[in-house]
Amino acid sequence: MTRKSAVLLFAGQGAQTVGMGRDLVDRFPVAAKRMVQADEQLGFSLSKIMFEGPSEELTRTSRCQPALFVHGMICLEILRELVPDLEIAGTAGLSLGEFTAHAAAGTFDFATGLDLVAKRGRFMEEATSATEGSMAALMGGDDEKVRELAAACDVDVANYNAPGQIVISGKKAGIASAIAQAKDFGIRIAKELDVAGAYHSRLMMSAQEKLAPELEALELKEPDIRLVCNVDASLVTSPEEIRSTLTRQVSGSVRWSDSMQKFIADGDKEFIEIGPGGVLSGLMKRIDRSASISCIHDSASIDAALEWLDSEVAAA
Repeated sequence: MTRKSAVLLFAGQGAQTVGMGRDLVDRFPVAAKRMVQADEQLGFSLSKIMFEGPSEELTRTSRCQPALFVHGMICLEILRELVPDLEIAGTAGLSLGEFTAHAAAGTFDFATGLDLVAKRGRFMEEATSATEGSMAALMGGDDEKVRELAAACDVDVANYNAPGQIVISGKKAGIASAIAQAKDFGIRIAKELDVAGAYHSRLMMSAQEKLAPELEALELKEPDIRLVCNVDASLVTSPEEIRSTLTRQVSGSVRWSDSMQKFIADGDKEFIEIGPGGVLSGLMKRIDRSASISCIHDSASIDAALEWLDSEVAAA
């Protein structure tokens, strides 16, 4: 009999939505238990912010990052409970989602991961408050031309999301200059993003410097499953590699397209996105249309994913 197998992909900041996780907590006891644990550990009602908002509070980096981590882990535990024979072929996560991927892979447990992302979110929120930063999405541009534009405007490349879809990050003036000059570099569309600061840029160095000793103090395990990191788009195994890549990721470029190509080159074709919004599913269609992907974020999507897994097994 063919085993159910998929690579798990965890969503990053920006995927959050008010109401996330509410129906899962109502339906699945394992979700309710984790939510209570998170509220108690954090010392504030994350569940209330996730379920009721307001959106401005959930969007805060210090709230959003633990919210997405908890939501991702809840979805994973439900999936494992409903599909005990599921083989997790590998995992990765976009930015914040990489921490959820590590928890899924056994690098650290739920409580350790929650504490870590709560600190990361706080450090990054502090960095955004201390700097005047922004980000812009560039569509239809060549990677090398985007790098030339970023260098010319003294900003950084934050995300290589998919072919022809790249995000730059840096000081507001530099981002404005890059948007104004984009067409001169062969970029079809350049649009400023509605974000609090310049994530994955040198303006996040203060957050990176604060996170580094937190990671150094942790006892990390080798992942139980293949895990591809953001900054190098390569497999990480040793605790030393993990500390280095999670630290550098704060200010470094997210090489998401290359990370997905790594899995595909290794023969992986079935993926499950865990998190609201379906952003990673959309990117996958641009990266490799032959890949099959399902998204889990609420009760209805979990039911749909179970059907999708059954159909993938039947087709194998």
